[in-house]
Amino acid sequence: MADSTGEQPKERFAPKQTVELAPPKDDIIAPDYLSKCDGTNEGFPTLVAIKGVVFDVSGKDTYAPGKSYHVFAGKEPNRALGLSSLKPEDCVSDFSDLSDKERQTLDDWHTFFSKRYNIVGRLPASPAL
Repeated sequence: MADSTGEQPKERFAPKQTVELAPPKDDIIAPDYLSKCDGTNEGFPTLVAIKGVVFDVSGKDTYAPGKSYHVFAGKEPNRALGLSSLKPEDCVSDFSDLSDKERQTLDDWHTFFSKRYNIVGRLPASPAL
């Protein structure tokens, strides 16, 4: 069934080029470790968490320091993604105040990431969905 864009849901977020992803990992990643994975600490990967799932975005220039999405690196920016915001103050895990439409946007981001980036683990506690 097509969505409002006329595309099939699976096709809507499919990358233009095939991405070979490793099997998802279920390792627990502590929030303090995640915060070190912001692209500024040598020897650490660049990670972004969405709804408790941690993605490795290392090597993607848009998450590098000084780039537009660096604000998300080393964080679980659920609220910011739901709001389509690049404001640092919105980069928090709590998304309980998001509207249904904003929650769908957050879900869309999760789908987008899951089709492009390796899942390297999960945070110890996830917010209610």
